[in-house]
Amino acid sequence: MKKDTTPKDDELRPEYDLKNLRVRKMGPGRKSFGDTVRLEADVIEIFPSAEAVNEALRFLIKVTKDSTLTLRGSKDDI
Repeated sequence: MKKDTTPKDDELRPEYDLKNLRVRKMGPGRKSFGDTVRLEADVIEIFPSAEAVNEALRFLIKVTKDSTLTLRGSKDDI
C-alpha cells in the first residue's frame, strides 16, 4: 500500500504546535507510565507482586551502597 503524499488542507493555526504534545494514559495502566520490564518465569515464581520485586531491588541497592561505603572507608584508613 502506497503512502498518501498529497498535501492536506490544514485549518489549524500556526501557533498550535502539536509536535510537543505529551500523551496521557487513561485507565488502569496509568500508574505504570514508563518502560515495562519483563521478568523470567523463575523470578515470577519467587515474587508474588510488583511491590515485592521493588522491595527486593531497593534492599539490594541499599546493601550495595552500604558495602561500597564500607570499602571506601577501609581504603582511607590504610
